[in-house]
Amino acid sequence: MTECLIEWNKLSLTEWDILFQQVRRSTLLQSYPYAQAAGACYRQRARWGLIRIEGVPAGLVQMLEAGLFGPCLHAVMVDRGPLWLPGYGAPEHHVAFWTRFDKDFPRRWGRRRRIIPEIEQPFAMLMPFAAVSHVKPYQTLWLDLSGAETDLRQGLDKKWRNALSKSERSGLRLEWSDSEEALSWLLLHHEVHRAEKKFHAASPRFVRLLARYCRPRGEMLVGRVFCGDDPVAGVLFFRHGQSATYQLGWSGEAGRQYNAHHLLLWQGALTLQERGVRDLDLGGINEEAEGVRLFKQGMGGESVILSGLYT
Repeated sequence: MTECLIEWNKLSLTEWDILFQQVRRSTLLQSYPYAQAAGACYRQRARWGLIRIEGVPAGLVQMLEAGLFGPCLHAVMVDRGPLWLPGYGAPEHHVAFWTRFDKDFPRRWGRRRRIIPEIEQPFAMLMPFAAVSHVKPYQTLWLDLSGAETDLRQGLDKKWRNALSKSERSGLRLEWSDSEEALSWLLLHHEVHRAEKKFHAASPRFVRLLARYCRPRGEMLVGRVFCGDDPVAGVLFFRHGQSATYQLGWSGEAGRQYNAHHLLLWQGALTLQERGVRDLDLGGINEEAEGVRLFKQGMGGESVILSGLYT
């Protein structure tokens, strides 16, 4: 059995960030600002773990926890982790990590465990936990931004590329910022749209808190498209290490008419690429929201289905 040890809260924030920057396809839910926002919004505490395989630094994991009455009632949550440093992340490393985690935080009365491992569905049998069968596995799309712009454009679905070309010819004006005004405008329209369509999304309060902690680190990007003087569509990205996440977006009637969202996502990908982002997480997709799924798939990303939810 591969030897694994998790050293909790031994790294400084600077040391954590240096290692986090080395991870390919890091996830927003494992980022330091996400833990800060969860603490402020849900009163959850975070632990930061350095994973050692055979004594060598191999990965990182961020765990959130909550409790009542001391250790009696205890909840531990690992969402979309762990993250592996270059050279690690093979199946035997996952087995070693989760076996160690299970020993460190065993199932017991009064402890609730929620684990969404960043491991793909074919490897589900590696997990030493009980699967929650009624919860569908999380599915997302990863867009590789490490190539040339011409290659990225060639990778777009033909219909998606044609819609983008139409938008580029429409004379729309695009503006990028990290301002509170731009974020507030976007959240207002997005929340109205969410209430109308009744789809699940992070609350505006949590997104604002996440923005509060990402903005000073230069890790928030709001894009808006203007038709004349009026904004007609917008998107929000959060960066985390070499990666970024498409958090949310909104298009009004005029924005849909001119395919403004195509322009925003395309130019957003290029802007993030210029800032050193190598991978863009396009966010969750599911069969119920077929239009959203087809739209995101049109960018040509790699579909990834995680192994599921465990306790």
